[in-house]
Amino acid sequence: MAKPQTVYICSDCGGKSAKWQGQCPHCQAWNTLVETVERGADAARPGARHGAAAAQFAGRGGLTAASGPVLLTEVQAERHAHRTSGIDELDRVLGGGLVPGGVLLLGGDPGIGKSTLLLQVLANLSAELPVLYVSGEESAAQVALRAQRLGLKDAPVRLMAETQLEVVLDELARGPAGGSPGGLPLPTSPATRGRSALSLPTGGEGRGGEPALSGQQANASGEADPVAGPPQGGVRPLGGQRANASVGAYSIAVIDSIQTVYTEALSSAPGSVSQVRECAAQLTRAAKAGGITLVLVGHVTKEGALAGPRVLEHMVDTVLYFEGDTQSRFRLIRAIKNRFGAVNELGVFAMTEHGLKGVSNPSAIFLSTHAEPVPGTCVLATLEGTRPLLVEVQALVDSAAAPSPRRLSVGLDAARLAMLLAVLHRHAGVASGDQDVFVNAVGGVRITEPAADLAVLLAIQSSLRNRPLPRGLLAFGEVGLAGEIRPAPRGQERLREAAKLGFSAAIIPAANAPKGSGKGAARQFEGLELHPVSRIEEALDVVRGLG
Repeated sequence: MAKPQTVYICSDCGGKSAKWQGQCPHCQAWNTLVETVERGADAARPGARHGAAAAQFAGRGGLTAASGPVLLTEVQAERHAHRTSGIDELDRVLGGGLVPGGVLLLGGDPGIGKSTLLLQVLANLSAELPVLYVSGEESAAQVALRAQRLGLKDAPVRLMAETQLEVVLDELARGPAGGSPGGLPLPTSPATRGRSALSLPTGGEGRGGEPALSGQQANASGEADPVAGPPQGGVRPLGGQRANASVGAYSIAVIDSIQTVYTEALSSAPGSVSQVRECAAQLTRAAKAGGITLVLVGHVTKEGALAGPRVLEHMVDTVLYFEGDTQSRFRLIRAIKNRFGAVNELGVFAMTEHGLKGVSNPSAIFLSTHAEPVPGTCVLATLEGTRPLLVEVQALVDSAAAPSPRRLSVGLDAARLAMLLAVLHRHAGVASGDQDVFVNAVGGVRITEPAADLAVLLAIQSSLRNRPLPRGLLAFGEVGLAGEIRPAPRGQERLREAAKLGFSAAIIPAANAPKGSGKGAARQFEGLELHPVSRIEEALDVVRGLG
């Protein structure tokens, strides 16, 4: 068997070098050589010492097809059924749930709740499916303490504290019934499925298994807030028969995190570009060959992007970003890429003492509760994926103390703010050249769609004139450079969400108005009075008329 060789490949030209150099000898680019592994023709895959374990994945109903080309018309297209995670908000983001053989990448800031959420998901599924939690950042005892705090200490989750890729792949190939080091068999009797201890196999030679946790989950009383779901940790028992998992095979595996995993075939340190790429590629191959749902936890950089090579996001099926301020109890999960569902879908969670819970009415956390209307606020009906949300947009316009007025935007596009101020001046005669303008989206949500333009301009106008907008008013619509109000996609769903929450008036683009409502005419839409407008001047006239 040929031994894998380490080579250095230029990320610009693809040239190979036997050793690392500061400058590529082929294209003369600097700092572009990246360490990688080049295997011989007879080298085992996916690792030098992992050939025997890799063969055990064959025949488990994975997503990988047989070798050799086939006609597209001869391929049996089967829709892979989604497996619910037990948390409705997460299922919404995933497009219905977890997919067997799918690989998911979850990124987020440290301490935002990634490990907590995944431990809850595994606890939900462990009563019916064999699951594995591989921790490379925490010891088994630390994970067990978190399970106790979340009330999940009786969940039959298999825990493995390991960072070596070959050991993890061996465990995935053997499965829970394959005699894993330190592992305990999964409970099979109905009496033990819901009340079993947390198994803690370590996966390393000579480490041994730690004592399982005992005791029952503590009950917690629910609170009257917009947070939905069961009162304890968001854990809900799953009904039905055991899913299509092979005997002795894991159904769900979590790697926390991919930056801590390393392979012996590379000499670079864990977390390097070459280690992350190679380990992710081998884990993805094993997951698809064995039909295992694999979740990779990824670190993020100071700029908020996922750490490691960009190819990491390309090789996985789903990329989720965990967002939110660690000082706030609310968290957001956004789907950036999803081969099995819609992208840009948003899930809203609240961090409680028993873990993360889904928020049933997300609009409630993005709307401020003012006793009386205040200047500089306007409610926006926006769309996140397939979910309509009502978000309060706040603006503050004040005299500039410096020669150059400031333009600051939080949660909205700062470059677009400067453009909107120019449109407001040119087409509506509202000047703010000598004013500082600050715009903020309440709740820490990021709004990227241009349909927020109209609400931003109305909030700026309200703050500049120091006159609040009428109570119960909302707006949405894109503003063009010519001052026109362009339609927003799926306007009817936005209006239904506003009517459901008790809003009384809406300023909308004329193209989004229901049929039969003429230009400038008010029309009732499920108890909501609509004011269609086609230009920014008309929108300001409507506000003056309502005030």
